[in-house]
Amino acid sequence: MSPSRSAPGGSSSANAGAPLIRDATDHDLPAIQAIYAHHVLTGVASFEETPPSVDDLRTRLAAVRSHGLPYMVAEIDGEVAGYCYATPYRPRAAYRNTIEDSIYVGDAWRGRGLGRLLLQALIGRCEAGPWRQMVAVIADGGSGGSLSLHTQLGFELTGTLKAVGFKHGRWLDTTLMQRKLGVGDSTQPEDRD
Repeated sequence: MSPSRSAPGGSSSANAGAPLIRDATDHDLPAIQAIYAHHVLTGVASFEETPPSVDDLRTRLAAVRSHGLPYMVAEIDGEVAGYCYATPYRPRAAYRNTIEDSIYVGDAWRGRGLGRLLLQALIGRCEAGPWRQMVAVIADGGSGGSLSLHTQLGFELTGTLKAVGFKHGRWLDTTLMQRKLGVGDSTQPEDRD
């Protein structure tokens, strides 16, 4: 990004303050919706084809919280520049120790290390909980940098699902990556209901 490019809200991103990573609130949902809508409509990081509404995202935020999982935003100079959250990897009980990460960065903030800060914060929060594995499902071979980011933060390639999605007129693969959280599978999980 060029240093003169304006960030959301009109401030110069070159002079932007340090990101504040914090828990998301309902107040953040319009900004989250705008970031996500851009990704849904222009990219392949999400396999959704119609952007969800703010009310839809409110329901999703509540679902993440109901599992005790983190949903965080990166705020820069009062603006939400990106967000991340973890969800259960699969709904069946045997998967209860495995979660999946999601990270989205506003277009004006891409390439500035914000995704790394968000993923580091998400991993840290999840390692403080009872979860043992984190899975990343990355579309299109991580062409947007997700594959490299996840590799740098300890994820390992576990496989590729070929042509499982079709969006923007083309077939898309998904790459699966995984990293242990805390002690991983070296001990039995805590018994929880």
